[in-house]
Amino acid sequence: MGRIYNFSAGPAVLPEEVLKEVAGEMLDYKGTGMSVMEMSHRSKAYEEIIKGAEQDLRDLMNIPDNYKVLFLQGGASQQFAMIPMNLMKNKVADYIVTGQWAKKAYQEAAKYGKANKIASSEDKTFSYIPDCSDLPISEDADYVYICENNTIYGTKFKTLPNTKGKTLVADVSSCFLSEPVDVTKYGIIYGGVQKNIGPAGVVIVIIREDLITEDTLPGTPTMLQYKIHVENESMYNTPPAYGIYVCGKVFQWLKNMGGLSVMKERNEEKAAILYDFLDQSELFKGTVCKEDRSLMNVPFVTGNDELDAKFVKEAKAAGFENLKGHRTVGGMRASIYNAMPKEGVIALVEFMKKFEAENK
Repeated sequence: MGRIYNFSAGPAVLPEEVLKEVAGEMLDYKGTGMSVMEMSHRSKAYEEIIKGAEQDLRDLMNIPDNYKVLFLQGGASQQFAMIPMNLMKNKVADYIVTGQWAKKAYQEAAKYGKANKIASSEDKTFSYIPDCSDLPISEDADYVYICENNTIYGTKFKTLPNTKGKTLVADVSSCFLSEPVDVTKYGIIYGGVQKNIGPAGVVIVIIREDLITEDTLPGTPTMLQYKIHVENESMYNTPPAYGIYVCGKVFQWLKNMGGLSVMKERNEEKAAILYDFLDQSELFKGTVCKEDRSLMNVPFVTGNDELDAKFVKEAKAAGFENLKGHRTVGGMRASIYNAMPKEGVIALVEFMKKFEAENK
């Protein structure tokens, strides 16, 4: 069987060039006589892999020297607790809730201090980003938290919130490395890699140095202290070594493609193909306010549950996988991350046109 077009929201499509390179090194990584999967994380060969990955990420994102890069485990969901445990000095934090993951982070933070929901789009099923130009930021808030791209609902912050001088913390799991970003606008920018960077099992945390202290909440486990991981260069315990290796390959691929400015142009072009069709279709409709649409995750519906199910089934048979929408919202969702080729989006639109003609 050949390669299908994989529109999964995560774990998701990876660049074929990377997969082939990884396959070629599976049994013998650069003359070591072993796979990276078998290699000691304390070996010289692996030290070069993880340090090279960090440097390539720093190059791609122009990460300043006063920010540390961590390759951790536990996914984005573990950060929901790790962030308040390390940052909630005043036991107060403000949350902007624009989807299920921001909501879960907000609920988790409430276990450790006062979590304030200062804006939300839940009133319209998270189909838009609220106005964040003049928010009721708490005077004693330790940070303001957002989920920048909402995988389930297909929304994206096009303008960062006005935090009035407070530290901004952002979960960027599903838009990581999809476009240039000014890291200096954030105190912490983090994300699980399984959507747009690599295999499941790695979370990358980019954290400003002044936020790395021993002053964590009482009872914070050693494994959940940023300072411990910084001091041990992401190797306090055995890291997700193979996943980091694949991420490093993707960073190199991105650099070879021309960097994040080029990726943004490619992503805008791909998204426009799909959104332009949705805007003129008589059968399919996008579910997100136009000004807040994500370039990565595109949810859409026919308005008929049975027709939605028929579309997903026929699309699968035609080689378009994982188009079923998240269980909480139904319908369909096409995730068109960096590694999804433009040809895949064009082929999907052609299939949608055919389905529409046959199901009027």
